Amino acid sequence: MSELSQLSPQPLWDIFAKVCSIPHPSYHEEALAEHIVGWAKEQGFWVERDQVGNILIRKPATPGMEKRTPVALQAHLDMVPQKNNDTVHDFTKDPIQPYVDGEWVKARGTTLGADNGIGLASALAVLVAEGVVHGPLEVLLTMTEESGMDGAFGLQPDWLQADVLINTDSEEEGEIYMGCAGGIDFISTLPLAREAVPADFDTLKLTLKGLKGGHSGAEIHLGLGNANKLLARFLSRHAAELDVRLIAFSGGTLRNAIPREAFATLAVSRHKLDALKAAAAHFLATLQNELGIKEKNIALVSEELAQQGPALTTDSRDRFLNLLNSTPNGVIRDSDVAKGVVETSLNVGVVTMDQDKAEIICLIRSLIDTGKDYVVETLTSLGQLAGAKTEPKGGYPGWQPDADSAIMALTRKTYQALFGKEPNIQVIHAGLECGLFKKPYPNMDMVSIGPTITGPHSPDEQVHIESVGLYWQLLTALLSVVPEK
Repeated sequence: MSELSQLSPQPLWDIFAKVCSIPHPSYHEEALAEHIVGWAKEQGFWVERDQVGNILIRKPATPGMEKRTPVALQAHLDMVPQKNNDTVHDFTKDPIQPYVDGEWVKARGTTLGADNGIGLASALAVLVAEGVVHGPLEVLLTMTEESGMDGAFGLQPDWLQADVLINTDSEEEGEIYMGCAGGIDFISTLPLAREAVPADFDTLKLTLKGLKGGHSGAEIHLGLGNANKLLARFLSRHAAELDVRLIAFSGGTLRNAIPREAFATLAVSRHKLDALKAAAAHFLATLQNELGIKEKNIALVSEELAQQGPALTTDSRDRFLNLLNSTPNGVIRDSDVAKGVVETSLNVGVVTMDQDKAEIICLIRSLIDTGKDYVVETLTSLGQLAGAKTEPKGGYPGWQPDADSAIMALTRKTYQALFGKEPNIQVIHAGLECGLFKKPYPNMDMVSIGPTITGPHSPDEQVHIESVGLYWQLLTALLSVVPEK
């Protein structure tokens, strides 16, 4: 029996434990989807999948509540796969290993998948938990939210019957979300030329590691270190003076996760090797001074290697490092409308390099379309200066706040009645699928709630146990008071 079975509400935690046992990173959710469809059929519910794989489950109203406004509970099926460097884990094959640590549930060495596994589990638990009353109910589970919102993009009109949608993908109990940022990916592809490394050069690998990483939207304002940017900063400073030959560079694994590690393979003249190592030690001390309060485990280590093949020419090296070093990262502007919320940001999420090109993948987020446009224009200009091909792609809209939202007002009233205090009504800088749902369902009234989850998109992810109970109380109470249509 799972350790989570001892927690309350038990139906939710039991389902979450099952979700953890079935691998479901982005683009590998099919096993979990098939399990849920089979489970729904066993329970006797109507269930269907659409052309992109989204799941829709319907349950009739509790007797006496047939005239209530139909509601859809929504979550996404996939999770972000991140692990500690010393953790052996294949996210496509191995189960997540959750455990209780005091007031929190965590995972052993990996992301937990509470984002959005707790929301998913809560939606399914509502369907089967005793004592939950509701009107006509639907559960919508979408595919591949974390890597492109494929399911939300593919959602067709006239499939859902609900007039109200409760999104379960928020990550702070006591906050009710009524709007979110939109986003767009930006890819810069830089052509590279290579030449042989001189015979008297030694090769080594620099690894910048130990950073916390995290959610590139919800945590972008925290000032956490970006491994790609930090390693590029070091190399830009010393490449010319030490005649460093750059052989390889890589960092980050997901464009929506703040990169925790970056790697560079270098060659340097033997009589400058000690100078390079001394410069690395000095740079590490600089980073510990600048970031040490938040990034307590930051490290920059070197490992000598056998010769690794040709290096970039000086021109390619400089264009690559200058482009990566000058690419902005983090908060671009705070919102003037939503106080305390980031308006526009970007994350330099993934950098890769092969023999003839380097690729820099950023995720831009903004509450306003012109904010996205501004950063796209900035990155396009930088790419042109460096001689890179640039491509914005996969843009998705934000969710515009609706001050007249009836479900938002009801959620606030219900929260206050339950807990005797006002919730915070917020707009979140992270991306939620609600903005995309507005295209096929322009008149659907939406709100987003959830428990407290910290460290999402990183191995530090954890969910606060008590907050899950409070979230469950709010969700089930809200379903019971949705008015007649």
